[in-house]
Amino acid sequence: MKPYHLILSGILLLSLPVFAENKYPVSEIPDSLKSGMYAVIREDQTVIEIFSLNKSVETVHRVVTILNEKAKSYAVEVVSYDKSRKISYFRGTAYDAVGKEIKKLKQSEIYDQSAISGFTLYEDDRIKRADLSQVTYPYTVEFEYQIQNDHLYSIPGFQLYSDDEVSIENINYSVSYPKVLTPRFKLTLMPAGVKSPGEVRETISWTFKNFKPKKFEPYSRPHSELIPNIKTAPSQFEYGGFQGNMVTWKEYGKWSNVLMEGRQELPAATKEKVIELTKGLATPELKVKAIYEFLQNKTRYVSIQEGIGGMQPFAATTVDNNGYGDCKALSNYMVSLLKVVGIKGYYTRIRAGENEPDIDLVFSSHQTNHVVVSVPNGKDTLWMECTSQTAPFNFMGAFTGDRSAVMIDIDGGKIVKTPVYTAEQNKQTRTAKVTVDVLGNAKAQVVTTYKGLQYENNNLSFILGNQFEAQKKWVQNNTDIPSFTINSIAMADRKNKIPSAIVKLDLTLDRYASVSGKRVFLSPNLMNKTSFIPQKNTQRKNEIVWPMNYTDIDTIIYTFPENLYPEFVPTPAKITSRFGEYETKFDFNEGKLVYIRKMKVLKGVYPKESYNELVEFYKSVTKADNIKLVFLNKT
Repeated sequence: MKPYHLILSGILLLSLPVFAENKYPVSEIPDSLKSGMYAVIREDQTVIEIFSLNKSVETVHRVVTILNEKAKSYAVEVVSYDKSRKISYFRGTAYDAVGKEIKKLKQSEIYDQSAISGFTLYEDDRIKRADLSQVTYPYTVEFEYQIQNDHLYSIPGFQLYSDDEVSIENINYSVSYPKVLTPRFKLTLMPAGVKSPGEVRETISWTFKNFKPKKFEPYSRPHSELIPNIKTAPSQFEYGGFQGNMVTWKEYGKWSNVLMEGRQELPAATKEKVIELTKGLATPELKVKAIYEFLQNKTRYVSIQEGIGGMQPFAATTVDNNGYGDCKALSNYMVSLLKVVGIKGYYTRIRAGENEPDIDLVFSSHQTNHVVVSVPNGKDTLWMECTSQTAPFNFMGAFTGDRSAVMIDIDGGKIVKTPVYTAEQNKQTRTAKVTVDVLGNAKAQVVTTYKGLQYENNNLSFILGNQFEAQKKWVQNNTDIPSFTINSIAMADRKNKIPSAIVKLDLTLDRYASVSGKRVFLSPNLMNKTSFIPQKNTQRKNEIVWPMNYTDIDTIIYTFPENLYPEFVPTPAKITSRFGEYETKFDFNEGKLVYIRKMKVLKGVYPKESYNELVEFYKSVTKADNIKLVFLNKT
């Protein structure tokens, strides 16, 4: 070929347009996956590679098309890391509706911060956060990251979906491992995985395509029981140089016990204080209570998230000298203090959180996030939340109550159950004296006792010892009266076996009753009206799980001017259901009206067929709670 031909060919090649391939155009998503959805997961691949007891790699590639603003949270990716969990890479790209790249994530745009802020002194836990949000919808985000783990203590599992308004085009979860370190799997509503066996290693994987999630139903069992998922855990593992076995809770407990060896020694001066403190106390329970209050007065809570400290408690001497610790350190310290007077206390692992599901009793694995102390006491068990300086002795509230826990001993882990409180124990009792004038204004003196789990209503237990302004704010936010002025507040904390809070209020109620001509309309239910009615569902799919027992009793005594007399007094209500009981009474005599309301709600698991009965129960209660009395002015 002549030289000028070569030159011409080169010019022609350079002049040809270069078309970059568009990735993930929205038009390729089937309409069936977009209909009614806020987003579509285009690709979600999680690959877990296990290499040894102290080395595993997690690789994630996720692509999500965000159809509207309601799914904008999917444009944000957060990856956690610490000294034993290192991020190899973290990348992100955004594409417009036709699949054209519109944003490539820069490393300077990845925000690095502490995973726990505000109450931690020692920490390694950090997060990297990236945001690829765009203003024009739809658009697609792609995130890729890889994590190197220096332990095999926990292995990420799989849940098919967590949002019932996000569909899935393609999702895959796979685990590869040496045969000698074959992990354990618990499948819930999942098919068997596809195995790729080899001589030394093998891989197991699960894939789903073109999947639309089932709609969530309120008051159902935990998602872990209703959504296809896989729990994955090692048999043998290593964490921070400590090898262990997790095949049973007993073996898991043995490993946890090893972490505490040599960490329960105390200074001689502290031992003497504890002996002196408990001298003359007649029962083990009184001694445990005295030691618990000693711990509360001496220590405070801080988070410890550094290295093996994320799993291992500080030594008791360290807590004793410093006066602080996390749940592990403070619980270990409490066990050490009890040991001084010959009382056996147990370091007890638990999954805490008011809405957290219980641990899986048949699949031992890393499922706990908190530690408390338990002390067997005859047929009973004493329980202590050691991170709180104000918590009542032997009370497990909504954060830790009514769930399974793992009691740790030298012989291993033992499953125990924290206390459940009855409807009678979770009682709110209110007495109010209300004086109403002819203009509908009123003065009210109200005394309310909140007992058991109701002691914690809207964080009341944390407010009891606070200053007036904090208490005033609590009353304003938790008093269901349209317009009122607080004249005085008095709060008392009764830390009995079943704790209670007493709140006394003096209130001025502006136009509490409405006046129309000679008639005065008044709602007898002063401040405990129900407006909650579950949404109707004639095709309920799941059992109903009602979470709490409780009883409310209100006695409201109204005093009226002599010239007002009742024109209409409602018929007393009596509503009975498997979900609870409700009753009201009205008694008018010599210018006084006594209104009594009783409501009992019963915790339980109920058949799905009874859902409309639940709806009707609360519909009837709401109607009865909002009924009005009519008074006629004789002047």
